[in-house]
Amino acid sequence: MLITDTGVPERFIETDDWGGSVMARLDDGWCAALDRDTMLCTIYENRPLICREFEMGEADCLEERRGIAGAYERGMA
Repeated sequence: MLITDTGVPERFIETDDWGGSVMARLDDGWCAALDRDTMLCTIYENRPLICREFEMGEADCLEERRGIAGAYERGMA
């Protein structure tokens, strides 16, 4: 949910079912601002507050990365 104005480009913003502004997601659920080749944010300097609070290397980050690795492994099988 986008609760502050950080300059996220409009093309990455959608409206959810309750009328709130949220980051756009691709059909598979991934953030539309994520570069899949580098796994880096393409709007890092303008990323939303929730992304700014998500600290790299913390437990939630590591858990998400394990899930990503597992998804890629399953996709290759």
